Amino acid sequence: MFLKQLSLINFKNYASFDAEFSQKINCFVGNNGMGKTNLLDAIYYLSFCKSYFNAIDSQNIKHNEGLCVIQGVFNKFNEETEVYCGLRRNQKKVFRKNKKEYDRLSEHIGQFPLVMISPGDAELINGTSEERRKFLDSVIAQYDKVYLDKLVAYQQVIRQRNALLKQFAESRTFDSETIDIWDEQLVLHGKIICEIRQEFLKQFIPIFNKYYAFISSSVEAVGLAYQSSIGSKDYKAALMANLAKDRALTYTSIGPHKDDLEFILSGNSLKKFASQGQQKSYVLALKLAQYEFIKDKKNTTPLLLLDDVYDKLDKNRFTKLIELVSNENFGQVFITDSHADRMQQLFDSMPIEHKVFLVETGNAVPL
Repeated sequence: MFLKQLSLINFKNYASFDAEFSQKINCFVGNNGMGKTNLLDAIYYLSFCKSYFNAIDSQNIKHNEGLCVIQGVFNKFNEETEVYCGLRRNQKKVFRKNKKEYDRLSEHIGQFPLVMISPGDAELINGTSEERRKFLDSVIAQYDKVYLDKLVAYQQVIRQRNALLKQFAESRTFDSETIDIWDEQLVLHGKIICEIRQEFLKQFIPIFNKYYAFISSSVEAVGLAYQSSIGSKDYKAALMANLAKDRALTYTSIGPHKDDLEFILSGNSLKKFASQGQQKSYVLALKLAQYEFIKDKKNTTPLLLLDDVYDKLDKNRFTKLIELVSNENFGQVFITDSHADRMQQLFDSMPIEHKVFLVETGNAVPL
């Protein structure tokens, strides 16, 4: 699978943009602040129906403009598909495939799989549990529709239950029967979410170890431990036992929306005991394993977006990464870098199909 063409109107700092891409490696070069990462974000939009960096759609529309368009043409199994995203301020987002609008945006997720590697990935280690749950969800939702449907349903029930808890607190009333109805729905969806997550980890960890060994040239074992906020308790019983606390907090404090992943290196906590270099290798291996896992599940090569990775990795890790993604096991790659000469030297030493674009203040031209 590859992205053949991308067209933008009023997306972030781009008044307009139109380009066709190499099927292998595409590199956006230019000074910082010119809009290189925005091009990756536009590609991300076409896969996930949202920005990687900013969850508020209206903030991705160019300043003083009312409409934004992101449009791409994908080639998958030798069949071309046009994907359209239209954003207007204070209006519902429009998303179409081959001119047909989706009933639900979740129907689009996983059709054009993608993996992003960016400087913000360090938050997987140092950030909150939400960042690690997002990682889990972004992998599993791209290949498992049951998981995605359950996740969407679960999140809707959580919103309803939390609104009810808040209403009870404000009115100083309580209705155990209504709470029980929502609890039944939480158990129905939540148990399946947890089971799928844990089964995913069993399959994922061996692939993860393979990539860590390659990136770090080390025999250290890596691991991922799922940390349930419910533990070994019965889900329904745990909700009932926690109800007094939830009423006081006015939100649901246990369940898969509060679960976490522990990152482990050689049997120890990565965050507490690993060096900075080990942490970089760990996160990079995590994302590359995500790529292979989705590729195997979907039977197609995802797009791989590499945002400013040179400045966040040492030269050895970066060279290993480019050598790896240049081989036949990887498909189309998009890279941003602030040094055009550095990327050109790399391509000169490694003959591979590529295309380089110079980005300057919301404009990008092929070199």
